Amino acid sequence: MRKSGVLLHISSLPSPYGIGTLGSEAKKFIDFLSTSRQSFWQVLPVSPTGYGDSPYQSFSSFAGNPYFIDLDTLCQWGLLDKSDYCDIDWGQVDDRIDFGAIYRSRFTVLRKAASSLLSQNCSDYENFCRKSAFWLDDYALFMALKDSHGGASWNEWEKPLRYHEEEALNEAKQKNMREIEFYKAVQYLFYRQWDELKSYAHNKGISIIGDLPIYVAPDSCDVWAAPRLFMLDADLFPTEVAGCPPDSFTCDGQLWGNPLYDWEQHKKEGYAWWISRLAHQFELYDVLRIDHFRGFDAFYAIPYGSLNAKNGVWHKGPGMELFSALKSALGEKRIIAEDLGFLNDSVRKLLSDSGFPGMKVLQFAFGSGEDSDYLPHNYNPNCVAYTGTHDNTTTASWFDSAPDSDVTKARDYLRIKEGESGAKAMVSELWSSVASLVIAPMQDLLELGASSRMNTPSTLGGNWQWRLIPNSDLTELSSWLQHITELYGRI
Repeated sequence: MRKSGVLLHISSLPSPYGIGTLGSEAKKFIDFLSTSRQSFWQVLPVSPTGYGDSPYQSFSSFAGNPYFIDLDTLCQWGLLDKSDYCDIDWGQVDDRIDFGAIYRSRFTVLRKAASSLLSQNCSDYENFCRKSAFWLDDYALFMALKDSHGGASWNEWEKPLRYHEEEALNEAKQKNMREIEFYKAVQYLFYRQWDELKSYAHNKGISIIGDLPIYVAPDSCDVWAAPRLFMLDADLFPTEVAGCPPDSFTCDGQLWGNPLYDWEQHKKEGYAWWISRLAHQFELYDVLRIDHFRGFDAFYAIPYGSLNAKNGVWHKGPGMELFSALKSALGEKRIIAEDLGFLNDSVRKLLSDSGFPGMKVLQFAFGSGEDSDYLPHNYNPNCVAYTGTHDNTTTASWFDSAPDSDVTKARDYLRIKEGESGAKAMVSELWSSVASLVIAPMQDLLELGASSRMNTPSTLGGNWQWRLIPNSDLTELSSWLQHITELYGRI
């Protein structure tokens, strides 16, 4: 079936409280999608943000982001008073997130809501804790310990806690009981609001596409709680870390720094951790985009402590064995494979064997004289096509900043006349293509410039901050989007 959708992260929604949430503005956006005859809303990871405010460097791959909990909804539930959060400085600019302001104040408000919840002996909360104990118990203890250590990374804690010694953990649980309960309560509030929003989307005919980073952060509960599953030395530091080799864009390569999986150990355990991780993701989302798919075929390993990614080596990944185990345990699931960048025959075979749709990015189509695979006339139906992703500049900015030869080729290919919008021409081209699913970032639908870019890879600071302006009139855009969706048979 031919479908279409919009990419907009939860954080980018308007709200008077500094960052987008799971409240009324999220429902308004679902209404916009429904009126525009869209089928999908794609979000980025909804896990807590860590280093650099990035959702791809999270303290947990199972937990939800506390910042996304809607404060007005907590007030409606009787857990807060309006005065608890309305006179707080959440940031001075409506279209940017001030993560510092939110960090300073959000948890103070959430502590009041959690305290109200915990005083009620709520059976729904107790059921959530029992159901989620397989990840929630470790996460809540991990976060409580981080707080008690001034936010220090877990590998800076005293040795008994680093090494999960039972006596030390039991003592820590007793000492930090109130903080542990707080972090459990916060997760309950997130997941209760998420479930309500997901139900609202489904009632409007909208499915949600989520995003799963292949790697977890070094300072995460995932690594602390199960170090045997990662390539760590006797002192629990990585032996090698993740990244990408040098290419025409980055002469030093990309040094991500994430710990690498010990795939032999995962295999010995029947890939149980991955099965658990994906089962959890599919409780959140209807469809899951898996980042850096080529890493399952072969992954680039850089010696720990390296200053760049030049001296890495390739190791073989788990390949189809992992996906066969996932299918056996979970059944058929709707997965999108992020297969961007350089692909060899082995990666192409893995993608083909998996049956997952790969990705096409139209901004990448005009950068060479070759007949690019990213040009729509070369698409096959089993793909998901984008104008750009969260890691690209906006399409309007691309037309302003790309090499003149690329822009000339794009304008010719897209049949753009003088004065016409390049961004909307790209969107229309995708919608008319044979790709089974097409997605446009909201910034491209709004024809926004470079200041609205979500993320610039390999940079720190200034990313993940863009937001929709409150009370934007999207009526005209909705009519146009509905028109091309009907015109190209994507209802």
